[in-house]
Parts: sequence; structure tokens; C-alpha cells
Amino acid sequence: MRAPKECASWTWELDEFAPPGLESALSVAARMSAVLREHELLVPDSLEWDWFVYGSGGTGLITRMSLQGPMDDEDVPQRVERSRPAGFPDASVGSILVVGSGTWIDATGEKRGEHRLVELTVAPDVPGIWAELAVFHDIWGPFDFRGEPHPDVERQNAPRLSAALQSLDALLGVPAEPGEPTYFGAAEGHGIRTPDVIDGHGPDLTDLL
Repeated sequence: MRAPKECASWTWELDEFAPPGLESALSVAARMSAVLREHELLVPDSLEWDWFVYGSGGTGLITRMSLQGPMDDEDVPQRVERSRPAGFPDASVGSILVVGSGTWIDATGEKRGEHRLVELTVAPDVPGIWAELAVFHDIWGPFDFRGEPHPDVERQNAPRLSAALQSLDALLGVPAEPGEPTYFGAAEGHGIRTPDVIDGHGPDLTDLL
């Protein structure tokens, strides 16, 4: 099952790592995606982004573009710019979501593919670029969404997520900041915060799934 809100997220402020701007943001996204691909967490297939107008806010429009090659190819920023909505000629690109699939491992050790296993977002905002990694499934923590313990699933997946986050910290030269908690969980360090445990069970979160 996939939660409608993230179970945990991590954010990097990258104003000292890369200059603001669309081309720079796409380069950062490509480098981060390469790390996540190495850990089998994300193989990008498309990009999604919103549009906003300085001084008036968001347009409510989202564009999706299939990747025909590496996202840091020189033609990608041009394709993004050419997709600007005709009704908003002054619109700028907001946050860019890297969409793709990843691999998780079940309790028996079998690898399984999952669309949007993790979500990587990079924004070219002034004064600097920021990036976020978010997860939405229960495989990263000690309990499933029903509150049942699943140590074999956690053991197969949590270390992979932790290793990927540490690799991203090393790449970006700055440690990730845990995102805001949600009903479905919170980040702690390079993993998922352990929820309150009652009689060996975690909270049942299925009422909002």
C-alpha cells in the first residue's frame, strides 16, 4: 500500500552546492538520480513540474515530459522552456519531480518493482536550489500500515534507504534535514522514526489509506 502523504522526507538546501536556475537544477537532479539508481531506488522515466508567475503565485498547471535520454542533456532545458503554457507567457518553472520506478525486497528476499517507490524533487528557486527525497511506503520501518511488525521486510529495505541518503549527503556536501512529520511517519537521521509501540504493535494507519 502507498500512503497519500509521505512517511518520511529529507531536504537539502543547496545554495552553496549549485547556482539557481533550471539547467543547474536539472544537473543536480541527474546527479542525485544517479546515486538513487545505484541503490536501485529510482530509475527515472519522466519529469513533472508546476508553473508559477512571480508576484502572483502558482498557475495551477502541471506539465509532464517523458525523458528521451539523460535529464542533464543540453536539450532538456529547452524542451522544458518550450512547454510553457501559452496563457502564462511569464510563467517560470517551479519544483521538478523526477518520476520513475524503484526496487524493494519482500520478506523472502525477492526483488519487486514499484512505480514511485521514492520521489525526488528539485527546485531551481532563488536564492538557491533545494532538493527533497520522500518515501510513501511502509517497507522502510519496523511496522506495516496495520501496525503489524515486519522485521524481515525492514531488514531488506531500511539499510538500502539509509545507504542512499548517506551517499546523497556525501555527493551534496551537506547533511539532509528531516522533513515535517505526517500522520504516516517521520524521518529520523537516515531512517524512519520508530513510532509508539503498544503490546509489540505500531499504530494502525489504515483509516486514511
